[in-house]
Amino acid sequence: MAEFDPEKFEDKYVHYFPQLQRAYKNAFTTMNDAYDSELIHAIDQQILNESEPFYADGEFRVDLPENPTDRISGVLVDDEKLEATLSRYVEEIESELHRVFGVERP
Repeated sequence: MAEFDPEKFEDKYVHYFPQLQRAYKNAFTTMNDAYDSELIHAIDQQILNESEPFYADGEFRVDLPENPTDRISGVLVDDEKLEATLSRYVEEIESELHRVFGVERP
């Protein structure tokens, strides 16, 4: 893989789509193995499907859609567990983005 170019990440879906897919898939697999799969699938399909990864100042971050926890339906989960699991999932995606792109955290 070519070296990561932060400027190209601004047009990430053109330049880095396969890597983005890999990072999200790796995070999904990790989370699905460690947490309730029904909840992980719901988060993946109902929240993360509209998330947006960004890169700035040497770090990746994932922005979630507005009111992300209000989007979950079809799964019985209390707010505290949902928020904790979602936060952990986002951390896992960000970690995978760093790993897949070979960018060390500052």
